[in-house]
Amino acid sequence: MGGVSPGTWGRDLTLGARFAVTGGRSGLLRTLLTAAGVGFGVALLLLASSLPSMLFQREVREAARAADASHEVTSPRPDTFLHYTQHSSFRGAGLTGLLLKPEGPKAPAPPGTTGVPAEGEMLVSPALGELLDSPEGALLKERLPYKAVGTIGEAGLIGPNELRYVAHAGFLTTDNYDGRAERYGWSVPEEPMNAFLLLLVVIAYVVLLLPVLVFIATAARFGGEQRDRRLAALRLVGADNGTTRRIAAGESLAGALLGLAVGAGLFLVARQFAGAVEIWDVNAFPSDVVPHTALALLVLAVVPVASVVVTLFALRGVAIEPLGVVRTATPRRRRLWWRLLILAAGAALLAPTIGGIRMDDDAIDTVTIGGGTVLVLIGLTGLLPWLVESAVKRLSGGPVSWQLAVRRLQLSSGTAARAVSGIVVAAAGAIALQMLFQAMERDFTSSTGHDTTRAQLETSLDARTGDEARRTIDRLAAVDGVTGTIGTTTSHVFRPGPLEPGEDFAPITPLAVGDCASLREFATLPSCADGDAFVVLPPKGATDAPDAGWVRKTARAGAQVALRDPEEHEGAMPLWRVPADARTVTSRTDPAGLHFYGLLTTPGAIDAARLDAPQAEVMVRFDPAVPDAPELVRNAALAIDPTATVRGLSDTEQSSRFLSVRTGILVGSTLTMLLVAASLLVATLEQLRDRKRLLSSLVAFGTRRSTLSCSVLWQTAVPIAVGLALAVAGGIGLGSVLLAMTDQRVHDWWVFLPVVGIGVALIAAVTLLSLPLLWRLMRADGLRTE
Repeated sequence: MGGVSPGTWGRDLTLGARFAVTGGRSGLLRTLLTAAGVGFGVALLLLASSLPSMLFQREVREAARAADASHEVTSPRPDTFLHYTQHSSFRGAGLTGLLLKPEGPKAPAPPGTTGVPAEGEMLVSPALGELLDSPEGALLKERLPYKAVGTIGEAGLIGPNELRYVAHAGFLTTDNYDGRAERYGWSVPEEPMNAFLLLLVVIAYVVLLLPVLVFIATAARFGGEQRDRRLAALRLVGADNGTTRRIAAGESLAGALLGLAVGAGLFLVARQFAGAVEIWDVNAFPSDVVPHTALALLVLAVVPVASVVVTLFALRGVAIEPLGVVRTATPRRRRLWWRLLILAAGAALLAPTIGGIRMDDDAIDTVTIGGGTVLVLIGLTGLLPWLVESAVKRLSGGPVSWQLAVRRLQLSSGTAARAVSGIVVAAAGAIALQMLFQAMERDFTSSTGHDTTRAQLETSLDARTGDEARRTIDRLAAVDGVTGTIGTTTSHVFRPGPLEPGEDFAPITPLAVGDCASLREFATLPSCADGDAFVVLPPKGATDAPDAGWVRKTARAGAQVALRDPEEHEGAMPLWRVPADARTVTSRTDPAGLHFYGLLTTPGAIDAARLDAPQAEVMVRFDPAVPDAPELVRNAALAIDPTATVRGLSDTEQSSRFLSVRTGILVGSTLTMLLVAASLLVATLEQLRDRKRLLSSLVAFGTRRSTLSCSVLWQTAVPIAVGLALAVAGGIGLGSVLLAMTDQRVHDWWVFLPVVGIGVALIAAVTLLSLPLLWRLMRADGLRTE
């Protein structure tokens, strides 16, 4: 066929394409099945290639709506504004608020709005507006003391489901604001991605996209057996073998081209629902779901070519004669050596990279690692048909349903293996990725030092007087669901007198006033009673207290200290003498993981009314039986101080970049597994359709429908079981090699169990979904012929 002219190729492919759409119901159905299979794969490829754009656009939107902090604006002007960003949450969902105070008539409108709302009013995102109007948002409505008068547009949101508001807050001043700005939008220089994360991204793309390509190749062969018999008629009218094969390839090409159109249509439809669907806390505007240009063009080129190549490859062992398809009674035994050669080639590429990736690297050999991983997974896919053939050849006996399934697999194990090959690639890749995740999560997860057994939330509130701060603490302690509080009124004291040589400002020391139970959370106290005071110093060997020396200069027992900053205060300086019996104690880690150094006093030791700019610092413990206790505390704190900082405590925190990569991979994995399930179902339905006459004959001879249903179950279960065993072995092997690249060790050898569980679920789902078609094909009219 190598000497055939392009014109002949074009004529034969075009003729095959015409047959695909005009060859009667059977041919059209096969073309539609092929188009559906290819369309699913193409749509997922386009969605997967859009994921980087989605995540990037979220960052762009976040930067575009933020107040420009690239340069300092020191004085008010007609076009400036004060701003404060309030970060909060509601029942686990993030909630952000932008508080604004225009300083002139020319202050710019925030992105997504037509202007700054009037004082006391707010604009809300559509998702927040819907929540506030629902019964579920009644508790949140109490937290926002603003009237909703409009909606924030797409330009001011990072996603359709974001909970966000923009409010005009007249109470903002230069004492409680985040800053002053004259415009919105700024950019942050892009940092190179850590080599560990880059490795994770490379492996993820290989793992997520290979099953799609396998599915497309499988879809191009749908209906192959029936097509082979139908093409015999072409030989009867004078077509030679080469022409017949090219016409057959043209039929597949028509299905592939139609599949491209179906895939593009499915992508466009799915794109419109991007905002309505939220996967792993990620959703996007349709305009942000844009496929990578190079990958989209590659799909447009590869899919049609692959359909032709796969069809010609599938027909290489088939002799299409004028009187029918001639096949050998016993299929040729599959060869093992070339399959192992592919695996060996992949291992040879990966071997030199073992131990070659370090945490501080910002570049890796993506071509070698990606190519090696592709070859290993392709080798596993190629090994599957040989394993299925070898396994089913030795099976025999058992109930009738088992025998029917085994005999079918023995006669045509290749079709079953191809249908399952996508599962092997996805499962092996998922196991390897999970092993990488477990190892890398430790490197990108750090302990916060928080002690959530002592407190689960902390908040800081401004107060005008010490008495007001104390009332704030008492008010939060009385919130429903709060079982305990650690509350202190905080301020600072200074060393009085002129600056000493070499000093740029007066030494300053923190001061915290609270009851004995609260003070014990910050220092190891020998005893405590109202009226006591303590000088808190760092423990021996502490390296995180560079300013602790100021405590010794300022807060000695019996020393006189200033209650105002000597450089800013005018007039008579209010002074206070540290009690002469103040004991020196050692700091201890507080529930937030920090050390306090300075003065701890009980209310009886100092008049809190004399403190300068006091703040109420409160840590809260909750009753687990009151699920909305955190929201009630947030409501109470923001009702007292609209600029209060409320932060939940957690034992660990993870790198935001790692979380972003993991989120993207989880979204892609979810879509890939849905595709694998769809591919297996479509392949099973196609096999059943090709066996319509056989199924009707078996029922006519008295075979029970339940027996045939069970045979379909076994035909699905056996290849999947073999495929999962291969995927477990291959995935653990590949994961071990990838871990060896980064000098990591395996943390859990049982990571394959969830993947096996998914495989079992797929068997059940495919069997159940194929039963309606199976029962319809078992009717007597399946024996009709012309």
